[in-house]
Amino acid sequence: MPESKPALLLIDIGNTHTHLGLARGERITRQTNLRTPDWSEAHGAARLARFLRETPLAGAALCSVVPRATPLVRATLRRLRTVDCRVLTHRNVTGLGIDYPRPATIGPDRLANALAARDEFGAPVLVVDFGTAVTFDVVNRRGDYIGGIIAPGLAAMTDYLHEKTALLPRITIREPRSVIGRSTRQAMLVGAVHGYRGLVRELVVELKRELGARELPIAATGGYAGLIAAKLPEITAVRPLLTLDGLRRFWSGAPE
Repeated sequence: MPESKPALLLIDIGNTHTHLGLARGERITRQTNLRTPDWSEAHGAARLARFLRETPLAGAALCSVVPRATPLVRATLRRLRTVDCRVLTHRNVTGLGIDYPRPATIGPDRLANALAARDEFGAPVLVVDFGTAVTFDVVNRRGDYIGGIIAPGLAAMTDYLHEKTALLPRITIREPRSVIGRSTRQAMLVGAVHGYRGLVRELVVELKRELGARELPIAATGGYAGLIAAKLPEITAVRPLLTLDGLRRFWSGAPE
C-alpha cells in the first residue's frame, strides 16, 4: 500500500549513475540508483516510475554534473508528476557561504555535500567523496565553501592501468590481505587501496596546516568510502547518502 504522507524526491545526477531518494522529514526512507545514460531512453522514465510507485510528492530537489541530462530528467518528471522541481546551484544554496573565485564552476553535488556536512559537523569541515573522481571539499571556520582537491577515482585509476598496459588485469576493489602483493592482482590492489589511504592521510595533514585547524571533522561519502575509511581513523563518519541529504537540506532552505 502506498504511503499517504507526501515525500520529497531527491535526484543527484552523476557522470555514471543517478542517485534517487525519497525523504520524509529528516529521514531518507528509500534510495536507488540508475545509469545516467538511461535518461535518454525509456529506461530512465520506467525506473523512476517504479521507484515512485504511487507515493505523493511534496516536490523535488535536484543537482547535476551532467548538463545534457538535466532537462531530460526534468521532462521525465513533468510527464510523471506535476511538482515543484528546484535545481541546486551556487546562486540559490542557503545555509552555506561561498568564497570561491568562480562559483559557477563548482559542481552542485559538491555544494550539496558541503551543506550537509556543515549542518551536521559544524565548521570547519572536510568532505571526501569517493566517486568517479575522489574530491575533497573544504568549508572554513566561517562556514564558507572555499574550494578543494580533485584526484582520479579508485576505479578510474585501476581501469586506466588495465586499459593502457598489455599485462595488467582489471581488478575488483576490496581490502588487500597483505601489504605485499603476491600476484599482479594483489599488487595492484595494494597500490590502489593502501595508496589511496596514504593520499587521503597526506592531504588531510596539509589541509589542517593551511586551515590552522588541529581538529578537522571529515565526512566520507561515495562508493568506496566505507572501504577506505575502515582503516583510516582520520575519517570522522561515513555518510553514503550525504549528497541526497544535502539536497534535502537545500529544499528546506535553512540548516537544521
